[in-house]
Amino acid sequence: MCGQSRQASEKALLTVEIKEDITSRNNAQAAALRQLLREKGVFYLNVMSSPGSGKTSLLLSLIERLKHDYRIGVIEADIDSDVDAKTICQTGVKTIQMHTAGACHITCQMSREALDVLGVDGLDIVVLENIGNLVCPAEFDTGAEKNLVLLSVPEGDDKPLKYPLMFMVASAVAVTKADVSPAFDFSLQRARENIHIRNPGVPVFFTSSLTGAGIDALETYIRTEADRIKGVCASASGQP
Repeated sequence: MCGQSRQASEKALLTVEIKEDITSRNNAQAAALRQLLREKGVFYLNVMSSPGSGKTSLLLSLIERLKHDYRIGVIEADIDSDVDAKTICQTGVKTIQMHTAGACHITCQMSREALDVLGVDGLDIVVLENIGNLVCPAEFDTGAEKNLVLLSVPEGDDKPLKYPLMFMVASAVAVTKADVSPAFDFSLQRARENIHIRNPGVPVFFTSSLTGAGIDALETYIRTEADRIKGVCASASGQP
């Protein structure tokens, strides 16, 4: 029995080591991809949230505001269907659909393959609309420069407490459907406090794709980050 217990323990340890190795390799690939995109002057934004939070609607609003000044590409990641890709295509920006064949997350390798198909040369901003899920996508670095996490009012203001990692990896948080907060037991102040419990100081934007509220501030955030990456690229290439 002692020998069997020891063998089971060794197998368990081996499993942990393999998982750690996979994560380590993914992170190394992500760091290399991030650097490559910086050198090309491409701002890569990973958008994550639960299903139905309003990712596509928010992207439509942002794209219409940004596309006259920035060349934009969008990667739509879904388990199946091309509904969102068709919707985004109507804005006229470069768009591709990625199917994960049942996977609930996007790894850096998947991210890079999608970027290769999209083609980043000549683009200023690339947006990855990640799989709708508050758990798995947060575990994998996609190589994006920033992670924008959405929390919709109907989900409840307690979600940052229940799904900590998603909000811990956020570079910014957009609370969507803020216009309907009076119809739900949702406190905007409590939502901000709960988000900051998980990620102190992270920018929080209260938005509504229906009314346009808060979109200006989020647009400014994205413009600032995209221009920063352009500046990094220019400095690296010695341009004035």
